[in-house]
Amino acid sequence: MAGEPLITVVGNLVADPEPRVSQAGKSWVTFRIASTPRVRDRQSGDWSDGEPLWLGCRAYGEYADNIAASLTKGMRVLVQGRLTQRSYTDNQGQQRTSLDLEVEEIGPSLRFATVQVTRGGDRGQVGGFGQAAPQERWGAPAAEPSPEGSFGAQAGAQDPGGFDEYYGDGQPF
Repeated sequence: MAGEPLITVVGNLVADPEPRVSQAGKSWVTFRIASTPRVRDRQSGDWSDGEPLWLGCRAYGEYADNIAASLTKGMRVLVQGRLTQRSYTDNQGQQRTSLDLEVEEIGPSLRFATVQVTRGGDRGQVGGFGQAAPQERWGAPAAEPSPEGSFGAQAGAQDPGGFDEYYGDGQPF
């Protein structure tokens, strides 16, 4: 539904994402995250774990394939999506309610880890993000560090990955 607010949750994957295929042959993935706040005891000044928030998450299509191929149990992630609620009956006959997140965006947290981002193959989408080799970082091959900086683009340089085609004239931000 359009206009629904997006929420962002930082948490850890509690299991590997589970890739699935619908009867119509469409990819989707489910995974769970736990977001545990740190709580400070005002009297002692000590920090402890608060009550965790458990969220089931879902993503669809090629996005689901990328999640299943990139993320594993224990990774700290930032997930943005639309919060949904569903009711169900558990194995003991009890009525339960579950909070789920329809994923719009997800990425690893770089607070305690590093990653190397690679672009996938030809996606057939606007912007041609698949035009570069699969192991290429934004603007520079993975084997060669970029002398132009972390994004590998000089002012006014053309991006072989299609950013200029989709977003404009190649002028710097």
